[in-house]
Amino acid sequence: MLLTEPQQAAFQLPLPRLSRARVPLTRDVTVVNECGERRSLSIPAERDLTVYVDKRELVTLMTLGGHPEWLVLGYLRNQRLVESVHDIESITVDWEVGAAAVKTRRGLHHIEERTAKRVVTTGCGQGSVFGGILDELDRIRLSPTAQLRQSDLYQIVKTIREQDSTYKQAGSVHGCALFRGSDMLLFVEDVGRHNAVDTIAGWMWLQNPADMEGTDKTFYTTGRLTSEMVIKAAQMGVPVVVSRSGITQMGLEVAERVGVCAIGRATHQRFLCFSHPQRLLRDVEPVRATYTSSM
Repeated sequence: MLLTEPQQAAFQLPLPRLSRARVPLTRDVTVVNECGERRSLSIPAERDLTVYVDKRELVTLMTLGGHPEWLVLGYLRNQRLVESVHDIESITVDWEVGAAAVKTRRGLHHIEERTAKRVVTTGCGQGSVFGGILDELDRIRLSPTAQLRQSDLYQIVKTIREQDSTYKQAGSVHGCALFRGSDMLLFVEDVGRHNAVDTIAGWMWLQNPADMEGTDKTFYTTGRLTSEMVIKAAQMGVPVVVSRSGITQMGLEVAERVGVCAIGRATHQRFLCFSHPQRLLRDVEPVRATYTSSM
């Protein structure tokens, strides 16, 4: 892929310095079952992470902490608090105090105005976004020709089903993934699906500018497609979102408005396309289930 002049210029700028803070994603606990028997099992290790931007407290995120630096970067991106990855000089996470220190290169303009209004969302864990996000939908431009092959959709579902995960070990988490065609680029789990998509957004910003675009990518989530999830995917330039769950009314309205193909109830070779079906290229015939009735 040829880079545009702005992309070439951006690639020459330094990326943020990131710490590599790591913590266990699960912890073992002892439980008592219905028979009064004791057993040991793993549960997700949810923890709080308070984000400071230039020493100003911004927000506290509840997270597993798998990739906290990517999470913080993606959060700032999807909340529209920074315009470029190069606005950030460094992100340092210290789990001993539960804090992420973000240092910007020139400060964040209008941060008080942007963070003055908070919208409570259906997202678990975080549960809110800074206001004005719906007012900016018309600024989103997605490729009108981007498509996903139906055969790739089936492979995406299969890949997720076979993915080794914290959910299989401990449950109680959401998973999100980014695909190019049927190739999985990144899989992230967190206590909230919004954290997982923010982590992916942060990771994307750290890649080569040629790979930063979402045009040829598909976003997958185990959670429902709410307006927040659809908006974040669209802000990342991703034209197709897939969920094994369903979609909300506002999620559908947003998808229709910005041009996102929203696919829900995707399991095995079954799915429902809720919006912009022209983005789904039918290149295979699904195996139709046969039903027998008994009297």
